[in-house]
Amino acid sequence: MYKATDKICDLMAHEEDAIQIISRFGLELGVGEQTIEQVCKAHHVHTPTFLAVINYKLYKQPVNTTDIDVPTLQCFLNNAHTYFLDFRLPRLRRALVEAIIPADPTTKIPGLILRCYDEFVAEIRTHIEHENQGLFEEHEHDDERITSKLTEIKNLIIKYYPTEEKQSPSTNYQSPITYLLISVMSDLWHTEQDFADHCAIEDDILRPALCKVQKENKIVVRQTTETEELSDREKDVLIQLVHGLSNKEIADVLCISTHTVISHRKNITRKLNIHSTAGLTIYAIVNKLVDINSLE
Repeated sequence: MYKATDKICDLMAHEEDAIQIISRFGLELGVGEQTIEQVCKAHHVHTPTFLAVINYKLYKQPVNTTDIDVPTLQCFLNNAHTYFLDFRLPRLRRALVEAIIPADPTTKIPGLILRCYDEFVAEIRTHIEHENQGLFEEHEHDDERITSKLTEIKNLIIKYYPTEEKQSPSTNYQSPITYLLISVMSDLWHTEQDFADHCAIEDDILRPALCKVQKENKIVVRQTTETEELSDREKDVLIQLVHGLSNKEIADVLCISTHTVISHRKNITRKLNIHSTAGLTIYAIVNKLVDINSLE
């Protein structure tokens, strides 16, 4: 655990994850041999709050909320919001575009992957807006859903990205596009972890510190299972769904009840672990359930 008397340069040099936290407290580089307490005081940052967040992030050290200065923590979280919305997510989108656009132009999969990412960013933007308004309890399950969307994007790229065919079996060199994809995948992993840590700090430090009477939000790690095969009827529902039909329209076409359609859709989502329409469309294209030219 780090203490107020430790040199902050040692923290920066030995803990990769500490750099982001330090910047979100408004602290800068060029710290010389100063201690954590000296640098915090120079920047008017509450030292116990800084140490609580650092040690929670690095060691999952339990936090005594009596040591937390709420305004300092709120400033930290607001800086994190600005970082996500104004820098990290736009930068990641540009990298994603650069990596997936050179794919086979006859397929719609790259565009659908990008749509999934834009849906993810819209979710984060809404989530952050509610956080800024203090609406934590209303959206206590957003964190898991949002991080699952990023996991879904990674899985779509891993499983369904349209790679170029090798000209010969011996041609095993990696193209620049492959390197771009690997870089993007790494950025997706880091973004997912960074956002999960951000949410955990809100849940485990800010909420208790605000002393609100509410249920404690606990992030439940979703257990994944082997993907199950879709039944013929579920495939029928999926085909109609990716063609843009509503639940009622699907029910009319397949001569089943709307309730049955909804039940099939839940089973499809559970079996494939794909929640977005764009992701389901990619699955249907890759598995030849729909003709790509039939999609608008």
